[in-house]
Amino acid sequence: MIDDRDYVGYGAEPPDPQWPGGARVAVNINLNFEGGGERSVMDGDGVSEGVLNDIGFPSLPGLRSPMVESVFEYGSRVGGWRLLRLFRKFGVKVCLLAVAKAAERNPELARAFVEDGHEIVSHGYRWLDYQTMPEEVEREHVRLGIEMIGRIAGVRPVGWMTGRPSADTRRLHVELGGFLYDRDSLNDELPYWISVGSVRHLIIPYSFETNDNRFDENRGFSTGDDFARYMIDCFEVLYAEGADHPKLMSLALHDRLTGRPGRITGLIKFLDHITARERVWICTGREIAEHWRRVHRA
Repeated sequence: MIDDRDYVGYGAEPPDPQWPGGARVAVNINLNFEGGGERSVMDGDGVSEGVLNDIGFPSLPGLRSPMVESVFEYGSRVGGWRLLRLFRKFGVKVCLLAVAKAAERNPELARAFVEDGHEIVSHGYRWLDYQTMPEEVEREHVRLGIEMIGRIAGVRPVGWMTGRPSADTRRLHVELGGFLYDRDSLNDELPYWISVGSVRHLIIPYSFETNDNRFDENRGFSTGDDFARYMIDCFEVLYAEGADHPKLMSLALHDRLTGRPGRITGLIKFLDHITARERVWICTGREIAEHWRRVHRA
């Protein structure tokens, strides 16, 4: 097995990203749209979903979990629309990380985001853990995750974020071609190039830390204020460092989590804060990728 891990990165002197407008921080907001793509006995999975279901219900082998199913439905039915209205109010563009099956089950929501100018990113065919999936099955899921989103939303995705990739995921996407970047990495605060076979491929790091997946009173955020405070603290450190070394802040949301009225208040406070500051670039993954390709060629 080839050791392709990089512990050094940019080191002590990271490059100047030269963000548009001389921005000190690029803020990339991502909304996960997954309802209908999660593990479900109704869809032939052996268990119900047990990850990020908001209510702590466990996976149940061979049994449906109606309450878990309803949590994922909430994001698609209610939370996504609430967030779309908020982004419209602030005039910010985000990445909709769309699972293809979720988009298929609520195409109206997927199309509404595209019509508002947001970027649609492939979040896979299903919201599953691909680490143990056979390569030939994952290859077909990669194909479907591109084809279905293009058909439903009318736009072929140029970025992807699997979230739980296998060691083959990146290679399978690169083999299919047509992508500008992927998000399956948590290891930096700037984009960077890697080689996948003979292809130079761009990584735009994501975050499981500046992420509403930590809405859990036992290990993360209990209230919208907690969320806002943590995200603003992160932004302020990056903004201060950005006087010398501008960086990227990736913010991750879920329609079934931050889309709830008692939690969206934290996102409102964060957006109020960053939109009042100068030299902040709120951008999509595609905008970052196109900028990096112009300024920092492979």
